[in-house]
Amino acid sequence: MPTFVYTALDPNGKTVKGKTEAESESLLLSKLHEQNYHILSVNEEKARATKANNVPSAGKKVKLKNMVIFSRQFATMIDAGIAIVRCLDILESQTKDPVLKSVIAQCKKDVKGGMSLTDAFSKHPNVFSRLYVNMVKAAETGGILDKILDRLATFLETEQEVRSKIKSAMIYPILVLVFAFLMVIALFLFVLPKFKEIFDSMSVELPAATSMLFGISTVMSSYWYMGLAVGIGGYLAYKWYSKTDTGAWQIDMMKLKFPVIGELVQKMSISRFSRTFATLIHSGVPMMRSLEIVAETSGNRVISHAIDSARNAIREGQKISTPLAQSGLFPQMVTHMIDVGEETGRLSEMLTKVSDFYDQEVENAVKALTSLIEPCLIVVMGSIVGFIAISIMTPIFKLISAVG
Repeated sequence: MPTFVYTALDPNGKTVKGKTEAESESLLLSKLHEQNYHILSVNEEKARATKANNVPSAGKKVKLKNMVIFSRQFATMIDAGIAIVRCLDILESQTKDPVLKSVIAQCKKDVKGGMSLTDAFSKHPNVFSRLYVNMVKAAETGGILDKILDRLATFLETEQEVRSKIKSAMIYPILVLVFAFLMVIALFLFVLPKFKEIFDSMSVELPAATSMLFGISTVMSSYWYMGLAVGIGGYLAYKWYSKTDTGAWQIDMMKLKFPVIGELVQKMSISRFSRTFATLIHSGVPMMRSLEIVAETSGNRVISHAIDSARNAIREGQKISTPLAQSGLFPQMVTHMIDVGEETGRLSEMLTKVSDFYDQEVENAVKALTSLIEPCLIVVMGSIVGFIAISIMTPIFKLISAVG
C-alpha cells in the first residue's frame, strides 16, 4: 500500500503535516475532508516507501553460481507445469543463500498480490540485472518462461565458466607477486638494518649501491606509516577518480590500450557483447532495447559508447555493423559476421558463434598472459635479490680483505 505525505489546514486554521498509508490518493483526500481538513498538498512518498518495505536485497548481491541454480530449477519446475507462486515457494525453501532466500520470499509475496513476475524481479536490481528482468518480461509476453529461464541459466553458466577460468589462471601469478612483494619489504625492514649495524660498528667503507640500499631501508623503517598512508590515499583517490565520468572513461581507455592486457580486455568485452546481444535477440527482446541493455552491461565505457553509436545508426536506418566497424574496437571478423547475420536474418546465431570464438580466444589469451607473467616475475625477483646480495657481499669481501 502506498504512503502519502500531506500538508493541510485543520479546523482551527493551523498547518498540519502528516504521513499515512492509503490505497489511493482520492481515498486519502476523502478521509481528510471528512475530518474538515483543507488540503494544501499531497505527494506519494515513493523513495521512503521503498525503504519502509525493508527490501533485503538493498546493497547486497548474490553469487553467480546461486543465480544459475535458481534459474535452472525455476525453468525445470515451470516446464513441469507448476504454478509460479508454488515454484517460488519451493525455491525459497531450497535456497541456502540468505540474501536470495529473502528476495524470493519478497517476490512470492508480490506475485501473490497480483504483481507480474517482471515487476517483482525489477524491485531487486542488485540480484536481478536488467538483462534478467527484460528477458523475463519477453518470456511473460510470449508465454515461454521455461525456455527463457533455461536460456538465462545457460548464459549465466557460460559467464561463470569464463570468470572461473580467468580467476584460476591468475591465482598463481598473483600469489607469487604478493609473496615477492612481502619478501622485499621484509628484507628492507628487518634484514638490511642488521647488516647496517654491523658495518657501522666496524667502520667499513660502503659502495654507493650499498649506501643507497641502507638509505632506503632507513627511510622505510622510520617512515613506514607514510608509505601506508600514501598507498591508502592513492587507492582512495583512484576509487574517487574512477567514479567520475572523465576518470572512468580514461581508465577504461587505458585498459584497452595497455600492452598485452588491453588485448585481453578487448576480447572479453567482445565476447560478453556478443553473448548478451545474442541471448536478448533470441529471447525476443526488441533490437533497440537489447542494444541499450548490452551497452549498460558491457563493463567498459568506451565499448558502451560504440554500442550507443550503433543504436543511433539504427534509428537513422543504417546497419549495426557500420558504426561498430568505425569505432575501431571491433575486429573485421566480428563486424562481418554481424553484417551477414543482419542480411540473412540469423543475427543471434552469428553472434553466438562470435561469442564462442572469443570465449576460446580469452582462454588462450589468459594462458599466454600467465605464461608471460611467471618468467617475468622470476627475472624481476632474481634481479632484486641478486642486486641486494651483491650490494651486501661487496663490503663483506672488503672487510675480509682488510682483516687478511
